[in-house]
Amino acid sequence: MSMQLVSPGFTDNAAMPERHTCEGGDISPALQWSEVPAGARSLALVVDDPDAPDPAAPQRTWVHWVLYNLPVASQGIPEGVQVTQLPPGTREGRNDWKRTGYGGPCPPKGRHRYFHKLYALDVVLPDLHEPDKAQLLKAMDGHVLAQVELIGTYQRRGH
Repeated sequence: MSMQLVSPGFTDNAAMPERHTCEGGDISPALQWSEVPAGARSLALVVDDPDAPDPAAPQRTWVHWVLYNLPVASQGIPEGVQVTQLPPGTREGRNDWKRTGYGGPCPPKGRHRYFHKLYALDVVLPDLHEPDKAQLLKAMDGHVLAQVELIGTYQRRGH
């Protein structure tokens, strides 16, 4: 069985609830994972949007959330998770708002896709001091045992 990633709030390739966006409470979705490979020592999560700013003419990937060193024994994170509720040992990276934590979908135009990517790593990473996505991916290079993604979509009202 391969690693699984699901959310009780939305199914793969379906619309994300408004409460997870800038038009709602901007709270992180609950995520649940299973079937983490036996050799894994930690997990990393990156949530990004490759459709920014316009899905018809994407120019960049916008990063919404970066977490690493999630313990392999953890089976998920609750909706609206605060830093104090993250599993012990979990570290945060910076999103493209230049801050830690979750930043919800707020697409300026069209329906965007939000890729929730979970990586199983064969190491516990050192303290990377709030890395951005590129810094985290560089540190993970050569250590990814498995990865899985869950895609949610969102389009703002009237956009």
